[in-house]
Amino acid sequence: MALRYDCSTPSGLADGLDAAGLAVGRGELVVLPTDTVYGVGADAFAPDAVDRLLGAKGRDRAMPSPVLVASPDALEGLVADFPKEGWALVEAFWPGGLTLVLRHLPSLTWDLGDTNGTVAVRMPSHPVALDLLARTGPMAVSSANLTGRPSPQDCDAAQDMLGDSVAVYLDGGPTEAAVASSIVDLTGPAPVLRRAGAITADVLRRVVPDLLEP
Repeated sequence: MALRYDCSTPSGLADGLDAAGLAVGRGELVVLPTDTVYGVGADAFAPDAVDRLLGAKGRDRAMPSPVLVASPDALEGLVADFPKEGWALVEAFWPGGLTLVLRHLPSLTWDLGDTNGTVAVRMPSHPVALDLLARTGPMAVSSANLTGRPSPQDCDAAQDMLGDSVAVYLDGGPTEAAVASSIVDLTGPAPVLRRAGAITADVLRRVVPDLLEP
């Protein structure tokens, strides 16, 4: 049976983070609030756990999971080439609603799905998410919904969809945004907006004027 913690109280937050950290270490799934929508997460370096995450959502390997990090410093151990446009975007919009697609280090022993050597990575701004990530390290985190259903803005909606496939639910109250993060692909010669979301193309172009839209 899934455990749920009210993170609006100090004791609930402390107990929830302890339980969630242990669950991630065991290869189990955790639902957590982010600054966009609620996410369901697992240890990014535990292939069985990531497979369990995709299965809980009804998602196949063709739609790999993004990775959340607690700090831009984590990028050094994850990505192979980080262009100057990437650092400019990180400085302007992290933590926040921007996901960057980059080439990951070929030495990494993870399996996020069919990524073709790339990783979609983001640093959220929600304090509960950041506290958990500081404990666990990088987590594979996708929106906490069944594929094809709306992304949840509260813990109730996430639990209604995912139920006991998740070990721990961290209830941080309603999220601030109803939209997912924007996604910018930095694996080619110019940055490409792959998904318009929390940050508009016009705002992104103030930092990377050569941003393309497919």
